[in-house]
This record gives sequence, structure tokens and C-alpha cells, in this order.
Amino acid sequence: MNFVPYAIPVFLLMIVLELGYGLLKGNNTYRVNDSINSLSMGLLSTVTKFVFLNIGALVFAQISREYAIWSFDINSLGHWLLAILLYDFLYYWFHRISHERQFFWGSHVVHHQSEDYNLSTALRQTSTSFATTWVFYIPCFFLGMPISMFVSIASAHLIYQFWVHTQHIPKLGIFEWFMVSPSNHRVHHAQNADYIDKNYGGLLIIWDRLFGTFKAEEENQQAIYGIRVPLRSWNPIWANLHIFAAMLRDIWHTQRWSDKFRVLWSKTGWHPEDMVERFPEKKSDLQQFEKYNPQHSSWVNGAIILQYLLLAALHFWSAGQSTMLSSALMWAVVLAQVAILLVIGALLDGKAYAGSLEYARLLALSAILWISYSAELISSDWLGWGAGYLITSGVLMGVCVTSDRKSSSSSTQVVAK
Repeated sequence: MNFVPYAIPVFLLMIVLELGYGLLKGNNTYRVNDSINSLSMGLLSTVTKFVFLNIGALVFAQISREYAIWSFDINSLGHWLLAILLYDFLYYWFHRISHERQFFWGSHVVHHQSEDYNLSTALRQTSTSFATTWVFYIPCFFLGMPISMFVSIASAHLIYQFWVHTQHIPKLGIFEWFMVSPSNHRVHHAQNADYIDKNYGGLLIIWDRLFGTFKAEEENQQAIYGIRVPLRSWNPIWANLHIFAAMLRDIWHTQRWSDKFRVLWSKTGWHPEDMVERFPEKKSDLQQFEKYNPQHSSWVNGAIILQYLLLAALHFWSAGQSTMLSSALMWAVVLAQVAILLVIGALLDGKAYAGSLEYARLLALSAILWISYSAELISSDWLGWGAGYLITSGVLMGVCVTSDRKSSSSSTQVVAK
């Protein structure tokens, strides 16, 4: 059983409560741009599952049928505990390799890009896991773990990790010795030299203690969150692809054939020698660290929040309809959501082309809506709802674009004076 859909309302409520608690205590850990971007990454991750084939599920099913050497008993408590232990052990190695090898880091990096640390960070998930993550869990199915048991454990494991993404819970005494906690997971998300690449555990911290990757949070060393080479963008597509793009660049341009192949399994951060000189990377100065934080008016931030809530309504509706929509309609709904996320990202970045991108989005989606109606793929009711959605969405985006233009114009006049 997949528990995640039932946990989503609780996640959102806890985010609101954490935000309120931080404001009340004078220690707010949220910014509109970073939080919206994290939530957008989570939504995009779910959207991609609508249309990409779940390769892992096919492999798991084949192994279970043909090659299982044992069988877990779903009615045995002992077998459930053994399965949880096995899953958590494999998660540790998946998580560790996802940090230590560049190809897997290319997928996992999304979760670490946020320069804030709060419950919304937990929802910041990759959209490329369908190509990487499942490989690490193959042993579960060679040992005959039923798919229902695997899904139940995997989803509960993911839910557990939500609450540890907070700065408001201190160390928890003896609990820290055995379980992943907010304190030791804060270390994991930090880019400080002493903290980086530590505490990979998902449920149990004992694996880190056994394999030498544990680091306790120090009171005199404040965690600095984010990645060493900052993304400096709210573009959700680029966030998912920038490491892979750099790998392809290195493979294409480097002169040595041995280096072309080495890129695929290199340690994270490694580049061929000739690429280091040609495409130097600028790491953050942790002594004078500044978060990426383009400024917008309250009007723009408010409109973007409403736009995201409108998008979330579309997303949850489409998720509920996913088994009933045709392939063509599903692609259309997915493209509509991705297009909105791209415009939101451009607006948050303060890009000059955000307005043009928004006009192109409205034109393209209006055309898709009309073509779908003309081809009798949707009813007149759907046409009306779709048109209403586009108008509402367009008005909100218009507020953002107009306000940003006025702000830019005012700034230019001030500079001119």
C-alpha cells in the first residue's frame, strides 16, 4: 500500500504550522521563492510519473517471477521487520552512492539545492529517479519480497524522512544514537567542509556509525545549506538536468577518450583536466555566504503563491483522473503543468523573457484546448473549465509580469537620477 497520498494533507498542514511557529518565535526559516521552488520540484517529480514508464516495476516483477531465491511471508511480523531492515540498509547505499558518484548525484542533487532548510525541503524531489533509484533495490526481489510489502515499506520510509527536515527541533538524546533525527539530518544537508557527505541514513543512523560516515551536529558550527556550486536559478527543468548537462559537455569536449568514459562513473565534482581550465566552476565562499534571493514585491509573491495553489488544484485533479484520461490528454495535462512551473521559475528569477514565455504558454495551451475539443477528445464542459482555468491563471501571471516591469522601470529611473 502506498501511504504517501494519504500523508500529503498532513505534510501541507505541518508546513503551515512550522511557518507559523517560526514567525511566532522570530526564527522564520521560509522564503517565498525557495519554498515555492521546492514545492514545484515535488509537484514536477509527481507529474513525470504520469508519463514515464516505471522501468523499475517491470524489472522487479520479472525478477520476482523468475529469479526469487526466497520468499517473504507478508503475514509474519518478523519478516516485516527483516524487510524494513533490508530496505533501510539498501537505502543507505543508494543514498551514499548518490552523493559519491556523479551520474547518480545528477539525479539526487535536486533534493540538496535549497539554501533553506525546512519541511518544504523534504518535498523537493527529483524527476529523474525513474532512471537511477530502482537499481539499488533489486536485491529485495531476488529475496522474494512481495511488491505490496516493498511499496508499503518504501512509502512509510519516505514519510518518516519528512519530519527531520526542520531547524526547530534540537538534539533528542539517546534517540540520536539509533535513529535519523532532525539534528543529524541537518548535517547531511549542510555544505560545510566538516559536514558534507555525512549521515546518509534514512531511518536508522546505525549504518553511518558502522561505515564511518556519521557526523554529529556541532553547536559552534552553524550549518550552511545548499550545494557547493550553487544553481542560482529557480528553473525546475534546469535544476533536474544541470549535472547531466555538464557531464555531456565534458564528454563532448574533453580530448582523451579515457576521460570521456570516466565521466560516466567519476566521483562527484570530478572533471577532466582540460575541462577544469575551459569551464571553471565557481564554488560559494562559505565565509561570506549569500543565498540566491531575487527580490519581488508582495503583490508578485502573493500572485505566485495563488498561481501555485491553482496549479496544485489542477495537479491533484489530474492525479485522480490519471487512469481515465487518454494518453493524448494526459500528455496535454502534464505539459500544461510543466509550462506553468517554467513561467513561475522565470518570474522568480526575474527573467526579462518571463512575459513572452507566459504569452507563449497561454497561446499554446489555448490551441491545445481548442484542438482537443474540435477532435471530440473533451466535452464542452471540459472546454469551459479549461478556458476558465487559463483565464484565471493568465490574470495572476499578468499581475506578476506587470508588477515586475513597473519595479524594473522604477529601479532604472532611480539609477538614472
